Amino acid sequence: MPVAPDYWFSRFLFQRGLGLVYLIAFLVALNQFRPLLGEHGLLPVPNFVKQVAFADSPSLFYLWPKDIAFMAAAWIGVALSCLAVAGVSERFGLGVSMAVWALLWALYISFVNVGQVFYGYGWETMLLEAGFCAIFLGNGATMPNMIPLWILRWMEFRVMFGAGLIKLRGDQCWRDLTCLDYHYETQPIPNPLSWYFNALPKWMLHSGVAFNHFIEIVVPFGYFLPQPVATIAGALTILFQLILMLSGNLSFLNLLTIVLAVPMLDGRLLARLLPLQTPVLQEAGRWHYYAVLGYAAVVALLSIRPAINLISPRQMMNASFEPLHLVNTYGAFGSVGRTRDEVIVEGSGDPAMLDGSWRAYEFKGKPGDPFRMPPQIAPYQLRIDWQMWFAAMSRYQDEPWFVNFVAKLLQGDGAVLSLLRVNPFPNTPPVYIRAQLYRYRFSTADERRKTGAWWQRELTGRWFPPVSLDTPGFRQILQDQGWLPPPP
Repeated sequence: MPVAPDYWFSRFLFQRGLGLVYLIAFLVALNQFRPLLGEHGLLPVPNFVKQVAFADSPSLFYLWPKDIAFMAAAWIGVALSCLAVAGVSERFGLGVSMAVWALLWALYISFVNVGQVFYGYGWETMLLEAGFCAIFLGNGATMPNMIPLWILRWMEFRVMFGAGLIKLRGDQCWRDLTCLDYHYETQPIPNPLSWYFNALPKWMLHSGVAFNHFIEIVVPFGYFLPQPVATIAGALTILFQLILMLSGNLSFLNLLTIVLAVPMLDGRLLARLLPLQTPVLQEAGRWHYYAVLGYAAVVALLSIRPAINLISPRQMMNASFEPLHLVNTYGAFGSVGRTRDEVIVEGSGDPAMLDGSWRAYEFKGKPGDPFRMPPQIAPYQLRIDWQMWFAAMSRYQDEPWFVNFVAKLLQGDGAVLSLLRVNPFPNTPPVYIRAQLYRYRFSTADERRKTGAWWQRELTGRWFPPVSLDTPGFRQILQDQGWLPPPP
């Protein structure tokens, strides 16, 4: 058996880090899944499971697509994640450890596979792939097996190298080193430091793109080399992800990528840095060895299509080739927007819709009020805020959840309103809702000094027309979906 006792510390840190990512993911589900995807959510899971076969998107929620099941699964996920972070799951033998990691994976894939657009992000499949591998890592008292650790290195390689290739094959600004001239301003949800990164001198921004290419194209090959090269490659990856965390809100993508870099780190070095004592280690049983070999064979087979995708000129950015998300293909920011548009949702309590009657709903993360400092959200994810970023680049007809969102605002739905930072109609729901499209840019240093505004914006047009619950076409859509009763 290819055991590696020197990697006990690496496995220890990886498992704790992965447990933390799971905890964040289940807290997001606990707080947001019901208003987004619950029985009365924006894209109800009960409707989804009637239209999509279980084999195409396996989930425990096919058995009982009810809000109580969603909440129970989220709470169980939170509890198991806490056990993993604290290491409790590792103290009761290999079987218990494997069962905890397997249950975490089964619960989270149940959310992802019915989550539709709200769970259609690359880091969801990253967590599932890493989480399935964690089942075979062993508990704290067993010798680390290098096979799953090498599989994690192969996964991190696809994450980083795939991101690098999609950039070189994609937007011209990655090749002429100008993408960071725009990225900090146009990324999905800027954070408090994004304004400062955007204001860096051009030579620093262009050097940052070159550094990005080095980290994503060259460094990943070091993951497979002997120590200390693998440790250096892992450390550079961690440094790069920390910089990305400082410059924007990218959910738990950066944290998870850091966790995936841990198996590259030399356990002997970690042992000198951490005040922990390695326990007396025993080899796992033969059954575990054969289970690991079987898993490795599955990974090798399922890696064929992702590997082909890597070298293909028509590389897909984030994709799964099978419904269990065991081996996937990754990539990020193949193109970068040059301008930032924002959909601003407004309500009016005036039946005449006079101009001064419109008041804006404020989201928790995405830009709205130009005077509000961009918040720090990551590694938590505000899923509706992310979808609003995509919505600004499309039409409302391409966002099937948005009409339902408008209906919820007109009804004063408390669950959906909990996803927002400011409800301008706390007592009585508005009569009308509309959405305007604004062009946003960061204030210059001089503008910010004079006005205190973080953003400058100008109205570019209407994105969604004013509607009420009595608007004929709008009401018919809601009746067809079962949101409103048919006329008597």
